[in-house]
Amino acid sequence: MKSYAFAFAAALTVVMLTPAIAAADWDPVDGHKMHFPQLPDPFGWDVEMFTVQNQLADDWQCSLSGPVNDIHFWTSWQQDNFPSTEPIPGRIDAIKVEIYSDVPASVGGAPFSQPGLLLWERNFLASEFTVRAAGTGDQGFYRPNGGLLDFAPFDHQLYQQVNITDILDPFVQEEGTIYWLALYADWFTGIQAPVGWKTSQDHFNDAAVFMNANLAVPQWTPLFDPFTQENLDFAFVITPEPGTLGLVITSGLAFLIRRRR
Repeated sequence: MKSYAFAFAAALTVVMLTPAIAAADWDPVDGHKMHFPQLPDPFGWDVEMFTVQNQLADDWQCSLSGPVNDIHFWTSWQQDNFPSTEPIPGRIDAIKVEIYSDVPASVGGAPFSQPGLLLWERNFLASEFTVRAAGTGDQGFYRPNGGLLDFAPFDHQLYQQVNITDILDPFVQEEGTIYWLALYADWFTGIQAPVGWKTSQDHFNDAAVFMNANLAVPQWTPLFDPFTQENLDFAFVITPEPGTLGLVITSGLAFLIRRRR
């Protein structure tokens, strides 16, 4: 009985601390409500996400119904050439976020899964998200709309985590459903170098996609590693709101106690 009392106290402590966690950065020990967090690959690629012509998207499966209150993803700047006036590397003036339904492979003759209907969209200004330094590694920069050879291995070292939290009027997802998260970045002033969405060391479903502006009719096209031709996926995580995470923890503890009895 003492062990359960201790476990309950520990869970309660986590619940009490959850608002502070969910309101800012994300770490692997924090909660999530997707198939699994897709963590950044320190030695992977960063795919340019500047302007709608380089819009990128990756899919996730909802693991817990409810609002998408927080979105976290990882970025890098080409040649680490971020604005020097920023105390934290990685200044982005605005981020466009879109959520789409899923079109599975073979539906309509498509050989790969891709975004379908636009379900939700929002522009976030710099005051509505935070950026923190996240790590280092030998990373390449890849511009898929720049041509077949527009990629540079060993281009930069630093990468950052971008945190969009406490989203007002958020999208509400349903457990078991697959959605697509699409992103692109914008600036209101001159920039020193493009920014890229970092690829992940984790993979889910088909490859991530980009909006191929080189086609007569721009459309989604799957992304592959320029060298190995393996699927590329992006680094991001969808997290629960504080109350939801607390409910998950306490419900899980209650289940363990019932099972023990």
